[in-house]
Amino acid sequence: MTNVMKYRGYIGSIEASPEDGVLFGKLLYIQPLITYEGETVPELKKAFEESVECYLADCMEEGIAPEKPCKGSFNVRVGHDMHLAAVEAAGREEKSLNDLVRSALEAYLAKSRTSTSAR
Repeated sequence: MTNVMKYRGYIGSIEASPEDGVLFGKLLYIQPLITYEGETVPELKKAFEESVECYLADCMEEGIAPEKPCKGSFNVRVGHDMHLAAVEAAGREEKSLNDLVRSALEAYLAKSRTSTSAR
């Protein structure tokens, strides 16, 4: 996704409604639905940042921890054969399955960043 804004660790989408003549979006990768809108890009950016601040203030007022986008763990379903092959590969390298997957993701993301920046 390329049409996003970032502020204080939160990521917000950027969408357009030609029918209504507004830009709008929502905070991504958290459960609460937090939306914002504006008529111009600067207005949308300001509304996004205000929405983040309001969400954080509401959480503080309610005494709850605000959700953070992407907690750092996720489940991946790869099927039996790939799971077994990955566990065996990790064992041969004397590392955990988590470390093997982390290394593979790091390599993929480094390659992805390199190919994206070359465009």
